[in-house]
Amino acid sequence: MRFDHYIPTKILFGSGALSELHEQALPGKKALIVTTAGQSVKKYGYLKQLTDQLDMSGVSYALFDRILPNPIIEHVHEGAQLAREAGCDFVIGLGGGSAIDSSKAIAVMARNPGSYWDYVSGGSGRGLPVPNDPLPVVAITTTASTGTEADPWMVITNGEEKIGFGYDKTFPVLSVVDPQLMLTVPPRLTAYQGFAALFHSTAGYICKYADPISDLYALKAIELVGKSLAAAVKDGSDVAAREDVALANPLAGMVESTSSCISEHSLAHARSAYHPEIEHGAALIMVSRAYYTHFAKSGVRDERMIDMARALGKSDAKSPMDFVEALAELQQACGVDSLKMSDYGIGYDELEKYACNARETMGGLFEMDPAPLSDADVLEIFRRSYR
Repeated sequence: MRFDHYIPTKILFGSGALSELHEQALPGKKALIVTTAGQSVKKYGYLKQLTDQLDMSGVSYALFDRILPNPIIEHVHEGAQLAREAGCDFVIGLGGGSAIDSSKAIAVMARNPGSYWDYVSGGSGRGLPVPNDPLPVVAITTTASTGTEADPWMVITNGEEKIGFGYDKTFPVLSVVDPQLMLTVPPRLTAYQGFAALFHSTAGYICKYADPISDLYALKAIELVGKSLAAAVKDGSDVAAREDVALANPLAGMVESTSSCISEHSLAHARSAYHPEIEHGAALIMVSRAYYTHFAKSGVRDERMIDMARALGKSDAKSPMDFVEALAELQQACGVDSLKMSDYGIGYDELEKYACNARETMGGLFEMDPAPLSDADVLEIFRRSYR
């Protein structure tokens, strides 16, 4: 019964919440708006809604719209340079996890010297302390995925290393979670994003450092995904379903803030570091059944696996493997049960490379696992998952 709880982010949640942004005390007078290189925030008017709110607040802005689905260090440095040159005093991430993660990294580098990789731990990162506080960050999420609007973490790729980083001062100061901004997400991405939120929550629940507060967030997030993700995938205009999955998203981020990820995310990052077209949720889904089967059979988290199965909707669950069964049923209901690594150009003979990369770049997450996971275990999970 010993834990720390620190989530300093103010969250505006609910349909139409973005329209209330001008009523908030924003952390500066000029913002760098960070979005992806895609067109969705412009096409559907979300960027215009944001700039209208800033105009009403008397806040000026510059736009950096080059972020990739798997963000890269080069764009972090470019965005930070623009923030300095434009005199921006805070950063707004508008979009999914990639835009918001990038906004945090840009906020760090706008006020600090050297390379972003100087401050990253793991892989070739130098793990140096960050000398100056980052710019404040406002997060406006258009997806229900990583929960990054409620945690301090950011994931950036540098060459063949994709590594998470964050600390207390990279929490957003304000986040907007407006389900109306998620109605246009297509079914496939809705599913991938929803499973990302799910696996952030399941990871935090079976992590060896889970605590009573993180458990509350995790089980509620799992319940919401189990209840409504398939409905949101089937009908993207189902506002009630979208609201449930949207709420699971910041809850998953709160799990990450109070507990931890585990090595499933290392396994996902290792593959998307080499194949950046792989969506994070898809990378997680591909290995999830084999991965959770490993821990279900380990005997170390039996009651918690059963808890997760029940939260996911299997009310009569009695065995750890019932969670794997519930997971498979949800993946089938969402149409993502047939994902193939081979469709992304991953060869069976390359799997050992990804197993090594997972340990070398984000080995710290293996220390959070509920039971030891050896390199041989990782390779076996990859092989059992390969199609």
